[in-house]
Amino acid sequence: MRSDSTVGRLLGRVVVPLAVLLAAACNSKTAQTPTGPTPPPTPGQPVSYAAVGASDAIGVGASVPCIPFSPCPDGTGYVQTIARQLGANNTPVTLTNLGIPAAVIEPDIQAIGVQYGRTIPGNFLDQEMPFVPRNSTVVTIFAGGNDTNTIAAAIGGGAGGSDPLGYLNAQIKAFGNDYSALVSGIRDRAPSARIVIANLPNVAGMPFTAGYALDRRQLVQKISVGFTTQAINGFASQGIPVVDLMCDPRFQSASIYSSDGFHPNDAGYAALAELMLRAITSTSYPAPQASCPQMTVVPPI
Repeated sequence: MRSDSTVGRLLGRVVVPLAVLLAAACNSKTAQTPTGPTPPPTPGQPVSYAAVGASDAIGVGASVPCIPFSPCPDGTGYVQTIARQLGANNTPVTLTNLGIPAAVIEPDIQAIGVQYGRTIPGNFLDQEMPFVPRNSTVVTIFAGGNDTNTIAAAIGGGAGGSDPLGYLNAQIKAFGNDYSALVSGIRDRAPSARIVIANLPNVAGMPFTAGYALDRRQLVQKISVGFTTQAINGFASQGIPVVDLMCDPRFQSASIYSSDGFHPNDAGYAALAELMLRAITSTSYPAPQASCPQMTVVPPI
């Protein structure tokens, strides 16, 4: 997820050289991609946890946010909370936090954002997926918030011309293809990892959109609901747990968001960590709902 006011400051404080990440990416050859779900981590066994995300992964909006790429053991974001919980009872946990503030899923959306005046310093496919450690046992993915805002800004700037809905639908389809490439790439790099994905809440119900005109809220609703239902939820059929933020009413409540109305606060991150941990550690996890009231917080287009 994105916060323009914090992107430059956070990226300017990165303390892990890119060479370290490149070295991690060039470790041993990968094993064959698994065809079934990877079971939860074995209790008491060492955990190698990689987090793929944007500013959410470093806890922007939390009382203790983190510097990009740092372990940040005292952070109050969901990634840091998950790492601490996985490390309970003296279980060794190695955290690789790949979150890049303002990142989107892939280069084309990054280029669209730059074209329409947005600050997007990275994308998941090029700058995160190649650096997932090959020995990862847990990988979490949270994507789509920045992509939603980028596509909405592009359409507001004239992208799609006389057929903005056609453009929007093409972007949703492309996002689905990119998400599949991201998951496949992670599976190839870390075949023993339990992958857990969070779908996207309806952005039109998040506090930062409350002042938007109705047509703008309808636009971000169609994009974010489309991302969740057409691109993300289907991974549950592949045995990948999908945490259902879309249909969780808590993620439509202003009480779990920080002052920017976009990033969670400590309570929001705690709720996300709780859901993610349940998906990481449970032998079975329910599929996301096919429909719910949260999908239509404003009248559909």
